[in-house]
Formats: sequence, C-alpha cells, structure tokens
Amino acid sequence: MLWRGPACCSQVSAPGLRYRASPHVFPPEGMPLWSGHRCGLSVGLSHICRDPLPNERTLVGSGRRVFGGPPFVRPGGQLAELAGVPAMLQKQEGAGWGCPGPARARLIVLQNVRIDPNSLSYNMWKEIPVPFYLSVYFFNVLNPSDVLEGGKPQVQERGPYVYREFRHKINITFNDNDTVSYREVRRFQFEPEKSCGTESDRLMLPNIMVMGAAALMENKPVTVKVMMALMLSSFGEQAFMNISVGEIMWGYESKLLNFLNQFFPNTLPFKGKFGLFAEVSVVREALTICASSTDTAGNQPRAPFVPWGLQGPVGRLEGGGAARCSRGPLPWPQLNNSDSGLFTVFTGVQDFSRIHQVDKWNGLSKVNYWRSDQCNMINGTAGQMWAPFMTPDSSLEFYSPEACRSMKLIFKESGAFKGIPTYRFVAPRTLFANGSVYPPNEGFCPCLQSGIQNVSTCRFNAPLFLSHPHFYNADPELAEAVSGLHPNEEEHSLFLDIHPVTGIPMNCSVKLQLNLYMKAVKGIGQTGKIRPVVLPLLWFGESGAMEGSTLRTFYNQLVLLPKSLFYVQYLLVALGCVLVLISSVYVLMTQGPDDATGQPPLTAQPDWPPSPSTPLLQDAPGGQPAGLTV
Repeated sequence: MLWRGPACCSQVSAPGLRYRASPHVFPPEGMPLWSGHRCGLSVGLSHICRDPLPNERTLVGSGRRVFGGPPFVRPGGQLAELAGVPAMLQKQEGAGWGCPGPARARLIVLQNVRIDPNSLSYNMWKEIPVPFYLSVYFFNVLNPSDVLEGGKPQVQERGPYVYREFRHKINITFNDNDTVSYREVRRFQFEPEKSCGTESDRLMLPNIMVMGAAALMENKPVTVKVMMALMLSSFGEQAFMNISVGEIMWGYESKLLNFLNQFFPNTLPFKGKFGLFAEVSVVREALTICASSTDTAGNQPRAPFVPWGLQGPVGRLEGGGAARCSRGPLPWPQLNNSDSGLFTVFTGVQDFSRIHQVDKWNGLSKVNYWRSDQCNMINGTAGQMWAPFMTPDSSLEFYSPEACRSMKLIFKESGAFKGIPTYRFVAPRTLFANGSVYPPNEGFCPCLQSGIQNVSTCRFNAPLFLSHPHFYNADPELAEAVSGLHPNEEEHSLFLDIHPVTGIPMNCSVKLQLNLYMKAVKGIGQTGKIRPVVLPLLWFGESGAMEGSTLRTFYNQLVLLPKSLFYVQYLLVALGCVLVLISSVYVLMTQGPDDATGQPPLTAQPDWPPSPSTPLLQDAPGGQPAGLTV
C-alpha cells in the first residue's frame, strides 16, 4: 500500500483489487480519517466514486474531502455499521473503502446480482425459492359432431388444474469467457386444493396426431392420403377424442404411435406415450411410485424428492424387488429431455454490461426455425433475471424455448409489491402480430390472422399456433369463429413486476394459449367437412410471487440497506455541520472579555512602570524623549 503526504493523496492497491483515487480519499486500515491534516469537511459525499469502471470493481474518487469518523468500509470488504444498519457483505471481492452514498449502494447491488457463488442472489438463481404454479385451462368441445359437419365449434373452459412447479439448475459449469452453462429441470406436482377438478376429469379435445397427419398429407397424392386414412381407421383414431386431464397432460398409450415406432423407427421425434407434458412423465411416474413405497425398514412412505435431479431422496427405480426411494441423482436418461435445453449466459463478473444475457442455447447463437435472421436471433436473458438499474425506457427481452423465439416486453407503469418498488412490464400488441400488421414479424410467417404465431416449424410440423388466452389482442375474427371465448385484459394479459434496482422479478404471471389449426383434407375421411378454424386447445398461466423469508431477506439486504446508505450520506453531512457549529460556539464561549473586544491598538501604554530595560525613546512628561539632553 502507499499512503503519502499530509495532503491526503493516496494510491491504494490490494491483491485481487484495483483502485484509483484522487486526493482526499479514505486512508488505509488503522489510520484515522481525520488526523490534523488539511482534509476538510465534505459537502457532497454522493460525488465520491461517481464514475466506476465498466466492471464496477474500481473505485474512483472525485477529489472531495471527507470529515470525521472511521472508514465506512474496511479492507476485505466488510461493511461497517452505518447509523445502525448491520453489516451485509463479508469478504466480498472488490468491496473497497468509502462510497457510503448512491455509488456504494450501486456497488452492493452489482456484487449481489451477478452469477457468482459469493453473491447474495446466487442461490436464488440456482434454485428458485419462489413458489411457482402452473394453472392449465382446457377448452372442452361441446359439439364435435357438428364441427365435423362444418358447424361452428362451441367450447367450454374447464379448470384451472393447478400444478406446483419446482425448478433447479444442474450441470452448472463456469467457463473462461465470463459465462456459465447449465440445464434447468422441472417437476410438476398436482395441487387438488387449488384446482377446480381432478386429473381424472374427462374432456372432448381435437386429436393432435390425426389433424397433424392430415395437414402433412394435404399435398400428397390421393393414394397416399387413402392409405393414411385406412391406417388411422384401423387403429381407431378419430378427429376428436374423449380423454382425461391426466392423459392429455402426461401422456396416453396410442396403438398408432406404438406401430410407427416399432416398424418405422426414428420416423417420429418422440417415443412411448403421447401427451403435452409426456417428456417428464417417466420421472413423474417414478416419483409417484417412490412416494407410495416404504423405506428399507418398512416404515411410513417417504415424500417424493422436491425438486428432482439433485442429491437427496429421489424417485429412482432399482432393479429387483419392490420400488423404493434411494439417495443419489436421478439418472439423466430418465429425465427424457425434460429441461429447456442447455443455456450459456454471461455472469457479469468480468463484464457487467452483459449480465444474464444468453450467449448460446444448445450451443447455438441463433436458431434456424424462422425465415429471417432477425427472428432467428437469440436475444435477452433466460427469462429469470435481468440487468439492474432499470428505467421506464428499459424493456424485458428473453429467449423462450417453448415459443422457439425471443420475446420483448415493454414498460407499462410503476408500482409496489409488498413495499418494494416495481416496474410492470407487459406484452406489446405486436408480440404475435402478423407481418402485414408488424413487418418485423414477417419472418415468423406463414401467418394467418394477426395475433397468433405459427410454431409448426419447431413443433414437428404440426399445425400449432401460439396466442394470448381467448385470442386477447388478436384479430376479433379468431374469437368470433369459436363460441365460448371472452377475451379481456384483466384475466388474459401477461405481466412481470420487476424490482428496477436489482432486475429481480417480484411477481409475475405469464399466460399463453396453444391452438390447433383444423380443416377438412380431401382423401382423409377422419377430417369430415371441418371448416378452417383455429381451435384453442388449452391456455396456461405460470405465476409466482416472492414471499416469506425470501422476501424479507431481499427487502432487508437489497432494498433497505442501499436505501439506508443513500440517506446516511446526508446524515453524515448534517452531523458534520452540527459538529462545526458546536465547535465554533465552544470557541466563542471560552474566549475572555479582552479577547472578545479584539487586540489593543499599537499606541496603547502598558499598565506597569518602566523598568531599567525600557527603551530610551519613551516619551517623557514634557513631551521630550526620556534620556535625551540638549
């Protein structure tokens, strides 16, 4: 370290840290801040460290001088108690000295939102502590026979069927280029108390496999279409099917699917059961068996592992004997691609400007589903955290593997969530607009009406479309073509409430609808006389809100503490002014009466008689200088 001169000029260095300080910055450990030098009272602590370097690990002084008291932050990173606020950071790299105002609060936030095992938010990022719920609403078709004859579909919304969703990141690998790679696995647990119905409820829904096969055969020769129709008939497949909620969610046995996988392997992109969430059904069944079994001592059943994919009691079927729970990670093949892919995102440790941004997904910097480079770009974050210090001009952009594209939400309004200030971001009307309404979306076409997005290119070429629930914000023609739809903003719009200082979501509700495009295909008898229609299958909402101990910790450490530091600077300035005032009053009160009237004039005579050593040129009574004779 180097501390030089009574003018309080300093240059400080420490292992792993780098500081640049202009004159009058905080002294090193053990040296008092006020030591009789010419360092005076600061009237603007907020200017100290105003301009940090891009990586936020360099503290820059502004030349202002600080008065009184010990250093606010000791080397090593421990934040000392300021006006009763307890210490928060323990041995964090780059904590440094000084900056008790907004810059110090900014530094605290930056250190605790980056993806770093030493940051406060790392465990929140690794295993989301917020309870997430998946609410699923199905559209039960009331008149399937009329639809086959060309009639207008009538649907009835059934639900919600609510599932608790558990998420956890696995295979976390920190790379040399300031990125981290991981997979996020999920498990769903049915919540009967929150649901309106059970998984055994029966529904009348369109048969996705039949309508998908018919769409693929539309431009094929008639003989091929007839063969397809005969095969569908031989396996009892129809355009509509009566199925339970549990079967459509987690998969059902299909003779047609088994036949194709047996005699035409690798023809279909999936094997086994067919269902909207069939990819996690194997794990779900293993957990169900595990939860209903007894332990090795024959005691009461063990609860299933939550979340799965980690060390601990997980549902793993062991060879031989009755199924039981065992410790250890669930074998990867059983996960059956139940994660959302391999994400590689920037940590923000070395370059904060790219924090949480997606670098690659499944090793790709862009996808190839769409017809334009702009639509194929992977932009934004992974959809869980964003860069801090947002403004109303900020937007939320993230890549969604389920939608096979990047999405951008826009600022709507400021608000508060349980005392924490938030910004609400919503979907723009152009999110699912077609190319004629919003030209940048032309790359997502071929399109139908505005307000729905064709996702067939990333969903096995099945005629599937995404939209808002009940075709909210879509062309009114879509909702008018189906009886029983009632779009409204309050129930069917999506939003995210973000704490703007940290970029962490406080409350969110993301709602999307899956639709199937249906029409009669000549040569495929199962399609009858169906008039072209985009028929909604289901809509779902993923919602979560920070609560409990997580909310209290977040509020205390990342909201209350920075806010306290912001006001402490003014408290210290006021305290310094009071001390200066008290000192001035004390000096005035301790001065004597003569001191109060000022110094005597130069011509004033002393009160004592002259001594033998009195100067000779002293005036005599006659006006002549004493000691002089003529």
